[in-house]
Amino acid sequence: MISIGQMALISIISHIIFIYITWRLVLAMNFEPIIKKGRTTEGTIFLLFLTIVIGTGVSNFFLEILRWSSDLIYLF
Repeated sequence: MISIGQMALISIISHIIFIYITWRLVLAMNFEPIIKKGRTTEGTIFLLFLTIVIGTGVSNFFLEILRWSSDLIYLF
């Protein structure tokens, strides 16, 4: 069984990894036509927030799968 401290550490690492992966994927896309000229700072901040939302969502999905799979021992 995973302790609370271990799960917290796994969650932090998972969130950071998935946010990083999402940031790399967002940078690979071309958002230049969408962002207005002279508003690059706001566009970058928006992409950062979008990256955090997507990365955290994906990380939460995998963490829930991990929790549910560890709770399967109570099924039988």
